Amino acid sequence: MTEQVPASNRTQRIHVSPHDLVSIGARPGFFEYIRQIWQFRSFIHFDSRSRIATGNSDDALGRIWLVLNPILNGATYFFVFGILLDTAKNIPNFLGYLIIGTFMFRFTTGAITQGARALNNNQSMMRAFNFPRATLPLAVNVRELMSQVIVITTMLVLILAIPPLEEISWLWLLIFPVVIVQFLFNLGLSLLLCRIVTRFPDVVNLISFGTRIWLYLSCVFFSLDRFENNPGIYQAMQLNPLFCVLDITRDALLYGNVPSFERWAVLGTWTLVLLIVGSIAFWKAEESYNQERA
Repeated sequence: MTEQVPASNRTQRIHVSPHDLVSIGARPGFFEYIRQIWQFRSFIHFDSRSRIATGNSDDALGRIWLVLNPILNGATYFFVFGILLDTAKNIPNFLGYLIIGTFMFRFTTGAITQGARALNNNQSMMRAFNFPRATLPLAVNVRELMSQVIVITTMLVLILAIPPLEEISWLWLLIFPVVIVQFLFNLGLSLLLCRIVTRFPDVVNLISFGTRIWLYLSCVFFSLDRFENNPGIYQAMQLNPLFCVLDITRDALLYGNVPSFERWAVLGTWTLVLLIVGSIAFWKAEESYNQERA
């Protein structure tokens, strides 16, 4: 007599191809990685807005510091370089020149300084949730872009209010593409620096020194004409992407000149290269970001 084996106790053998198995936390393909980042766009937007709202919550003046910081920096530079060192010589509307330099330069330094620390500052979130790590430096840059709306509005008001008064023209509309390209430039550099800082944490201490040197190489408070007698420095400074940002903005807002194609070309080339190199370098190390840290 044959005993019937219940169907629930039968063992069924299933053949699974190893090619169908995916390691948990494994790095996806590059374009799949971009698609995953897009799926987290709501998180990026919410994180950016919430951090802006709470960023200066402990200060009595709150968000006003977003505007006060570049204004106070500009006032300091005006006293040191405009009055004590007299670098204002031969620069038309030096106050406007300095305001644009200070406000626009701070957009980049704020983005890359915070973006480079994005992973190291969010270790608890990285341990608790599974998401593309590039969303963290991206959220930092979106936050800086949102903050820049208030800053640029203040910059334009100051240019219009402080003599010599400037006239509004269609060239002022160029502020929008300039800020967008600068945002993309900041993002590419942030991704690259974030990758380096995560691998070598001590590099973060060098970023402040690097941005300080960059400040002096970007003609924030002096004119490029000072180096006409030194062709090497003169040419090198024109290849500086932040100098291109400032020069384009000053031509459009202060001097009524159509910015030169060369400035756009240099800035666009730097932006494209940094976006590609920064994105690929960050993506290639995605699996290492998922490792538990002490």
